[in-house]
Amino acid sequence: MSVKVEHVDNNMAKMTIEVPAARLDEAIEKAYQKQKNTLSLPGFRKGKVPKNMIEKMFGVSIFYEDAANILMQEEYPVAMKESGLDIVSQPTIDIEQIEKGKPFIFTAVVATKPEVKLGEYKGMKVTDIDVSVSAADVNAEIEKEREANARMTTVTDRAIKKGDTAIIDFAGFMDGKQFEGGTATNHALEIGSHSFIDTFEDQLVGKNTGEEVEVNVTFPKDYQAKELAGKPAMFKVKIHEIKVKELPALDDEFAQDVSEFDTLKDYKADLKKKLVEGKKNAAKAAQEDEAIEGVIMNAEMEIPQPMIDFQVDDIINNMSQQMAQQGLTIEQYLQFTGMTEKQLREQAEPEALRRIQASLVLEAVAKDAKIKITEKQIDDEVAKMAEMYHMEIEKINKLIDDDARESIRRDLEVQAAVDLIVKNAVPVPAEEMAKIKEAQEGEEKKPAKKTTVKKTAAKEEDAAKKAPAKKATAKKAADKEETEEKPKAKKTTTKKAADKEEAEKKPAAKKTATAKKTTKKSE
Repeated sequence: MSVKVEHVDNNMAKMTIEVPAARLDEAIEKAYQKQKNTLSLPGFRKGKVPKNMIEKMFGVSIFYEDAANILMQEEYPVAMKESGLDIVSQPTIDIEQIEKGKPFIFTAVVATKPEVKLGEYKGMKVTDIDVSVSAADVNAEIEKEREANARMTTVTDRAIKKGDTAIIDFAGFMDGKQFEGGTATNHALEIGSHSFIDTFEDQLVGKNTGEEVEVNVTFPKDYQAKELAGKPAMFKVKIHEIKVKELPALDDEFAQDVSEFDTLKDYKADLKKKLVEGKKNAAKAAQEDEAIEGVIMNAEMEIPQPMIDFQVDDIINNMSQQMAQQGLTIEQYLQFTGMTEKQLREQAEPEALRRIQASLVLEAVAKDAKIKITEKQIDDEVAKMAEMYHMEIEKINKLIDDDARESIRRDLEVQAAVDLIVKNAVPVPAEEMAKIKEAQEGEEKKPAKKTTVKKTAAKEEDAAKKAPAKKATAKKAADKEETEEKPKAKKTTTKKAADKEEAEKKPAAKKTATAKKTTKKSE
């Protein structure tokens, strides 16, 4: 195999990959072995038709697509390494030549990691955040805990008041007819929560257990059920119980119930300590974001659109995995929100761009500051991983190869760059920081941005997604015998980077991609 690299545009490159004819013959044989059980000819049992007979009947290109996919899956990763390119996108692939007895030639257009021209990265202004915790803050947390440990008791000697919970049955009527979705039994309704429409809850105040009440309301004009929106309705309500929330007494016994402490005093002291720690962590994260944003604003970089598209894929894939844990698919999410896939991608683009910018500038800062990570630091990080996963250090070391150690090294370099930027940041009052952010937002809206997004090859990539190569059936191959000897170049879709490459991305590292197999069978 040979690889020729051509730089076609800023941060875009075209690899021309030539595979020997003998390898194409091997791939065609693999494709035949895969397809032979689906093909039949008169006089032959299914799966027993010789390859040359199939090619004679249906044309020599019958196995070309599967063969091409086999070769691209095998050869692209090798070509990627041999090219020496720092690839940060999925490839857009074209087949240039596929013909028996000749080398198989295909091209892959890829985005390469942009160069970053750093500006100032020390002395970034960040918000001076107050991390003190007052007695009121502690009391508010305690009240949340009391609410969580409250118990409901039934009241029998008085009418409903605001703050009570009424256990009710209700049925809704419009124009004298009961409407769908407007009924419930033994529903617990907190009076004053405004969880029901209009004055529904207010009309239950003063009513007693056992009463049957008619509640008149008007649905909001923007109500989700269009047949009810803006219309008056009457609900027949029966009150079964009145319940009141009883908070636990604020004493040592309460502290013992909700914590490991014996006294309320010790519980409050620990709670204050945790609140301070939480505020400090939140302040640190916010200041890191502000400082990195300042470094990004001072830097210049030209980001190719395919690199952003690849990061968008990552965001949506992660979103899809999180939804799957809740039993939802991305298609269901789109249906519920009324968004199209294109709108979802557009929504994810700003976050994708921000991740890329942060990753690039932090790598550049690490390089400029000559940050070096020692083998001991990597070993210490591996030891932390072993502790986190409750594994013996020897076992986890067997799982971590040289590539994984290099990934850990890059992660530590990036974190060291973050620490360097934050250490040299200058805290300023919130009012001043607000003005700085407003100026930054105005700077981003100007036509000439320091971060330029290159749209080069984006249209080509879109075309590849819209017109993936289809596997030719025997009939289609027979119909196109004239074109089989010189098949047109086919675009394939692409496959996401291997898990190993994915693991190397922290917080937003580069990604490479392998060629994805095209559609197995035309539907």
